[in-house]
Amino acid sequence: MDGAGREPEEGEEREPGTISDRNILDSFSESREVAELIGNLREVFGELVTREMAMERFIGIMDKYQEQPHLLDRHLEGMMNSLLEIVRDSGSPPPLVHLAFKFLYIITKVRGYKRFLPLFPHEVRDLQPVLDMLAKQNPRDPETWETRYMLLLWLSMICLIPFDLARFDGNLASLEGQPRQPTMDRILEIAKVRKTHPGMLSDLGSVIQYCYLVVSDKARDAAAVLVSKFIVRPDVRQSRMADFLDWVLSMLSKSSSQTMEGTVIVNGMLQALAQLFKHGKREDCLPYAATVLECLDKCKLSESNQMVLRKLGMKLVQRLGLTFVKPKVAKWRIGRITGRLPKELADDFPGNRQRVARWVPGPGRAGQERIAAPFPNFRWALTYDEKRGACSVGSNVRDAACYVCWAFARAYEPAELIPFISHISSALVIAAVFDRDVNCRRAASAAFQENVGRQGTFPHGIDILTAADYFAVGNRVNCYLTISVYIAGFPEYTQPMIDHLVNMKINHWDRLLPLSVGSDLHTRHGAILACAEITHALCKLAQENNRSVTYYFSEKSLEGLKQIHQELCSRQLYRGLGGELMRPAVCTLIEKLSLSKMPFRGDPIIGDWQWLINDSLRHLTLVSSAARQHIKYVWFQRTLVRIKNALDDVHRTRSLNFPINSAANPCSVSQTALILNIKSIDESAVSALAALCNEFYINERGEADPALQDELVTQYVSELQNTEEMIRCGFSRALGALPRFLLKGRLQQVLEGLKKVTIISPEDVSFAESRRDALIAIAKVCQTVGVKGDGSQQEYVCRDNVDHIYATLLTGVTDYTTDSRGDVGGWVREAAMTSLMEVTLLLVQNEAELINANICKQIMCWLAQQSAEKIDKFRAHAGSVFLTLLHFDHPPVPHIPHREELERIFPRSEKEVLNWNAASEAFPRITQLLGLPAYQYHVLLGLSVSVGGLTETTLRYSAQSLFDYMKKIQSDPSALESFCETLLKVFEDNLRNDRVSVPLLTMLDQMLANGCFDMFSEQENHPFPVKLFTLCKEEIKRSKDIRKLRSSIGVFCGLIQFQGDMREKVFFQLFLLLCHPFPIIRKTTASQVYEMLLTYSDVGDPAIVEQAMAILSDTNWEAELPVVRERRNCLCDLMKVPRPQLVAKLVGPVLPGWEEAELWQPHMLDLSRAEDCTAAQERQSLSEITDVPQEDNQNSLFSVFNVAVWQVLVMLCHTDLSGLVSVVCTSLAEQSLCLYTHQELNLTCCTGLFKIYFSEVRMATLSDTEIILSIKCPYGKVSHSYVIVKQKTPGFTSAAVKASHNNSLQIVFVVNSVLKKMSQFFKQLPGIQLIS
Repeated sequence: MDGAGREPEEGEEREPGTISDRNILDSFSESREVAELIGNLREVFGELVTREMAMERFIGIMDKYQEQPHLLDRHLEGMMNSLLEIVRDSGSPPPLVHLAFKFLYIITKVRGYKRFLPLFPHEVRDLQPVLDMLAKQNPRDPETWETRYMLLLWLSMICLIPFDLARFDGNLASLEGQPRQPTMDRILEIAKVRKTHPGMLSDLGSVIQYCYLVVSDKARDAAAVLVSKFIVRPDVRQSRMADFLDWVLSMLSKSSSQTMEGTVIVNGMLQALAQLFKHGKREDCLPYAATVLECLDKCKLSESNQMVLRKLGMKLVQRLGLTFVKPKVAKWRIGRITGRLPKELADDFPGNRQRVARWVPGPGRAGQERIAAPFPNFRWALTYDEKRGACSVGSNVRDAACYVCWAFARAYEPAELIPFISHISSALVIAAVFDRDVNCRRAASAAFQENVGRQGTFPHGIDILTAADYFAVGNRVNCYLTISVYIAGFPEYTQPMIDHLVNMKINHWDRLLPLSVGSDLHTRHGAILACAEITHALCKLAQENNRSVTYYFSEKSLEGLKQIHQELCSRQLYRGLGGELMRPAVCTLIEKLSLSKMPFRGDPIIGDWQWLINDSLRHLTLVSSAARQHIKYVWFQRTLVRIKNALDDVHRTRSLNFPINSAANPCSVSQTALILNIKSIDESAVSALAALCNEFYINERGEADPALQDELVTQYVSELQNTEEMIRCGFSRALGALPRFLLKGRLQQVLEGLKKVTIISPEDVSFAESRRDALIAIAKVCQTVGVKGDGSQQEYVCRDNVDHIYATLLTGVTDYTTDSRGDVGGWVREAAMTSLMEVTLLLVQNEAELINANICKQIMCWLAQQSAEKIDKFRAHAGSVFLTLLHFDHPPVPHIPHREELERIFPRSEKEVLNWNAASEAFPRITQLLGLPAYQYHVLLGLSVSVGGLTETTLRYSAQSLFDYMKKIQSDPSALESFCETLLKVFEDNLRNDRVSVPLLTMLDQMLANGCFDMFSEQENHPFPVKLFTLCKEEIKRSKDIRKLRSSIGVFCGLIQFQGDMREKVFFQLFLLLCHPFPIIRKTTASQVYEMLLTYSDVGDPAIVEQAMAILSDTNWEAELPVVRERRNCLCDLMKVPRPQLVAKLVGPVLPGWEEAELWQPHMLDLSRAEDCTAAQERQSLSEITDVPQEDNQNSLFSVFNVAVWQVLVMLCHTDLSGLVSVVCTSLAEQSLCLYTHQELNLTCCTGLFKIYFSEVRMATLSDTEIILSIKCPYGKVSHSYVIVKQKTPGFTSAAVKASHNNSLQIVFVVNSVLKKMSQFFKQLPGIQLIS
């Protein structure tokens, strides 16, 4: 039921989760989990950790329902009974009882005590135990206030028992002979005065008086409720009310709201008085009201700085005022004004049609003779509907008319209404089953029920009420197609219902044909559909009576039916947005006329109809584009419709009759109608094609005309490669609908065409809907042509083509395409699974030997994988298909791997009841397949996505099921080894496939943390962790995916538990991540490494580990890289791990003649923050980049330059904001390239001055004769420039380069003739310009 209080109509599309902007829930989905939490309280209360975890989980669940607490109502009693069972158990220790009351308080906080209060057990036997529990409570214990609060509320309910409390006193003498208090005084003392708990010490060492009304916790509120319900009891009021009020007023007068203690006391007293004057009777409270008001006035609460006290004072004044006000019964009554009219005026009122619906009859005022005159107006009002623009009005009038009929049953005796019974009953029945508005249908049903119950004269009243009750009429389709047919079986209602449909809903048959080509779009649309349905119905009637189809049709009528399409086409009514309604309507007409076997064979109209069908299938691309453009507006439109309590009118988009005006509608009515009719056009055209072909394209021999067949099939197959997705969809479905005689001899052509649609290419990767429809069409084609093992592959599914068919369908199960719409590949997978099931069952029922063992294994394994994945909808569909194939026995599907084990895991009796949508039911079953070798790989692949996913429920149950399985195989080394091999195989096969690898890393992190591989931890260099480390390292190589990197950190930390060389490799990898460019990765790594060292303290000497942890915790890992790198290197030294070395990377094309060599550690200089550096600082920065001894000859590099044997190529492969590309080649020794410690790099050469910005300089050597110097320059987003230097002079060493670079701020590069030879090569590179 939606927010407007009505049930959705059949066919209405529900939005996922109702309203998108807020988390609106449908039901209390965690009821089972809550029941488990409550049931486990006896086990968890003893441990602080488990108790707190249970409490936090329960609070988390309850908090979700703060805005929708009514969803808990059905479960409140069950939760309360379970918790009170613990409370009532005498063996429950006090901590457990307090925990149960805490849970009760949490429920009360969410739902409210007023709704919760009546559910408390309130029998006589509950009184004494509750009083005893309250007597044992310590009112000042801050840990147990929830217990006191709930006990006081419980007592407030028990004190309402309708017995005099004196009956429970019996003999007031105790066993020791000492008198004991009466029950009335005990209850009053709990609320009013209570002595200090024996365990409490007062300041003066004396016993003080204590009261629950003056405590500072929530018990004060509950005590006020208790007082209000207890004092107003008749037996208590007589003897205790005056004394209680005296005590309250004295406490008010003695207390000051200026002190903390006084504020608490005044608060409690005001709450008690406000509750008392709310629940007490006026005559009981009135004698004390003046005194209370006088005392309240003296308190001067309006001057208090406490807002709560001012609020409570105002509330009490209001209730005192209502007590003073004398009660007065209103002289008027709603709906009875007209019933009080004098007889002289009764004749005037009903005659006005505008007011007729508001007239309510009154008994004795307008007699039977007065009803006859206005009665036609009532019948008119029950069907009143008026079109205004794009919407209609009248539902309020019809609803009011139903109320008038309801009032008739109460206002008149049965004998007075006898003359009108047939009219009233038929009118109400018509409104109840044929009204467009659900509220009117339900109002009519209620009025009919009232008349049946009070008058008892409606024909077949009980039978009709049984079929058309309040809930049954909520669905309009059910009303029209089921209920109306049943009621029409009673002769009293048959003719009125037919007359209403003909005259009010579709107009008269004689007028339908002219209306079907009329100017009004709404009328034209309805008339065409009516022509189609009536023609088909008359055809069925003719067949039942063994008459010709033309018996009911004149020549003029037949000609008129043919002319509908031609008239619409000539007037171009298929164009525009109105055409989106005309196309499906005329296609429906074509379908019905074909099914009616109209004598149109050989008529030119058949070709025109075929043209319309083909054009409609091609026209879907326009619908698709519009749908995608306006889809957001449609959701907003539907929200507005729901708010206006008229969502059922969305179905009227086919007649453009929307329930809201266009001014409030951001998406026009026509556009919305267009979108909602996408499916209608497609389905209508395909259905029309199938009917048309079966009736008019087959000859007496049951064959098709070869020319027609060739033209039709070839045309449809060619359209499958259209560049528009929706055209592919339409013609795929059309091919699937072709009859067998048109597919005969063309089967291979059709299957090959559909197969091409299912292939994913870069151009149509997002065409998921076309791939889905193609897979569906393949299955339909196979079902149409049938199976014949030795038959021709052009006519049957046979040995020659069955493997190709299965290969195509199995390819669809691997479609995981995603785009802005989400997992659109899921549509393809769902269609592929359905098609696999249909084709397999087709083969099993005909020639099962065509299914080989390998194909069956692939089908079942892929279905098992889909059954283990994260999306509930697709998991449920896969599970359903899986069980259908497993339990099919007419005959059984052959070659299913591990059939016996599967039938044990999935018993036949649970096939229908197993809820695959619920992760709590699905994953415990599907994980059992991990023990079956044939399914292990695919199930583990599916589980990886679920366990490492983001959905909390799926993650929790899938992970728990996986861990349960891992616990079972811990004692079986061979099973564990097999599992680990499969796990590594899954990882290796999906390396760099982020859809699998990212959640797989998360799953591995959880498995390592849960000790799933502890068996290998004592073995040095076990192959499993070694291989896993290698795969993880390869997976994150050059990755910028934050989630992937963070998951890998957890895996690396988990691998530290394994012995051998693994630990050093793990530390090295983690220390690399400590200097990752992303600060969040550095911070996450430091945090997890700290936890790792804390968990696995045996990885090193305790003192060293402690120092390492200190560095990890004290360092700001989000600081700049040079600072972080220094701290990282300290960790490396501490843990005796080699410091990570930066490696130069040659980016760009490989030059001819260059060979790969080991790169020497480059020197890096970060100049991005050195704008204000002085020359001295500049030299210092340059000196820091070298770690080799300096040479004396500082000019050795320049002497080499003077030989002019260097090759230099400076490539600045970056585009600045102007779109220019700068490539500079210096050619003379005099020209210089100056490096400054600023963010600017000035290049001076014969071609001019170039200015670029850079962030770092890198230099490295490939060998003793090859040097690389790279300059990184950010332009726009991310960009680089490179200087490549190749040196040919023997004896030149990299040390000389480093030494000269140490003290020189100027480097001169000389280019020789070799550059000219290489220039042609670099000219071919895109975006490169050489300047010689």
